[in-house]
Amino acid sequence: MADIRSAAAARLFSPAAGRDVDTASTSQHAAADLIQIREARTALSALSLASAGWSRTDFRKRHVSHLSNSKKLKTFIQISLAAVVASVSYATSDETASLDALVAEALARNPEANVYQAEIAAAKGERRTAGEWQNPELTADLGAKLVRDFNGNSVGNGPLWTLSASQMFEYPGRIALRKAIANHQIALAEVGLEGFRAALAARVRSVAYRAALSQTKADAASEISKRLDDLVLVLSQRPAAGVAPQLDVRIIEASATALKRRAVEAQREIQSAVYELNQLRGARIDAPLGLPKFDLKLLEIPTVSTLLVSARARNYDIRTHVLELEQQGFKVKLALNERWPAVRVGPFAHNERADTNEYLVGIGVTLPLPLWNKNAGKIETAKARTAQAEAALTTTVREVERKVSDAEFVYRSRREEAQKLQMSILPQMREAAELADRNYRAGALPITIYTEVQKQYLDSLDAFSAAQAGAVEARQQLEQLTATRLDNREIAEPEDQR
Repeated sequence: MADIRSAAAARLFSPAAGRDVDTASTSQHAAADLIQIREARTALSALSLASAGWSRTDFRKRHVSHLSNSKKLKTFIQISLAAVVASVSYATSDETASLDALVAEALARNPEANVYQAEIAAAKGERRTAGEWQNPELTADLGAKLVRDFNGNSVGNGPLWTLSASQMFEYPGRIALRKAIANHQIALAEVGLEGFRAALAARVRSVAYRAALSQTKADAASEISKRLDDLVLVLSQRPAAGVAPQLDVRIIEASATALKRRAVEAQREIQSAVYELNQLRGARIDAPLGLPKFDLKLLEIPTVSTLLVSARARNYDIRTHVLELEQQGFKVKLALNERWPAVRVGPFAHNERADTNEYLVGIGVTLPLPLWNKNAGKIETAKARTAQAEAALTTTVREVERKVSDAEFVYRSRREEAQKLQMSILPQMREAAELADRNYRAGALPITIYTEVQKQYLDSLDAFSAAQAGAVEARQQLEQLTATRLDNREIAEPEDQR
């Protein structure tokens, strides 16, 4: 029996020895191992049955029962392990997409978006009005006709009536110009909504990044304060050897209190970020929210020339002013077109019954004569608005170019600063803080140097967080100015590089 058990154990553990863990084949290996265990148990049962006098037929029945149970157990294990693997992969994907899910929730539930949706609906209503014809006019006249000769004698009396209808026909091209103006108004409303959604997404990401940086500062302050509390606990257990050790304990306690205040301030910033995120996603301000966890990476961004090309083509303010300039051009054309009047055309019928019964039928035309009002004032106003729109577009392009260049410089400088702190200064300061803690516990370091090293370590962490925050803020500004996600590199190239 010992030999059988050792052989079963060898068969069980030999496939697992030196094998890498693979989540895709976990269920197969587990099922194979369970079958091997079942075979070993079957062999043990056979020996025990033989010693007890059981027949081979009974053993075969029990063996078949064991095999069926092992198949069921194999299926159950496979399903369970598949569910575990699926849940692990699903949890990983949820953690990866948590920030994007938060942005999507804010875009779907933010109530301010309804203002832009209503603006689009109003512009579409104006477009429908611009393409509609005016209703025809119906005119009816009813009266009496009295006919007298020169002596005043009545020749005949009778009723008369006139019935006419007319339809206004605009000058050719006028309705098309009105439709073009209304279409540009719809485009302006859609660009406004697009810009709001981009600004909202950038704001959500910025607040989430700020919360992550605040969490890093809170963890660092809590770590140092806990280290000081532990040190105070150790020093308080030592016998007092004079005034100096007691003063050292009080200095360390005061430093720990100041560090705890830093941690509380960082927690307040995190809670403020949660409140703002709740408002941005249209939830109650006190609604529970789990902040996304991610690794904040400052990637390389394109050159200034590439960013400027993308900003000129995609910036929402520039696109808005371009649409306004185009719309103003159509308004100038419409003002020139309105120098010529609209025409009213329609049939009429007239009947008089007195001494005779007369019927008059024909077509009437009404045409205002453009003699004094040639729409000169409206034309001048439209041209002035066009010049104003051109100046506003030029000013906006220059301002966007300046902001892009400034934000690009800030991002690169802050990114270099953060990389330098992360690669060299922070590890050195962390090592120095731990070294100072060990040496002070051993009595080889004065309290002034110890507390200063701990303070400088936290200051370096604050400088690193400030550099990251500045870089993130500059990157968010660049993303809004260029209307693109810089981490996806969805950005236009300059014409000389195409």
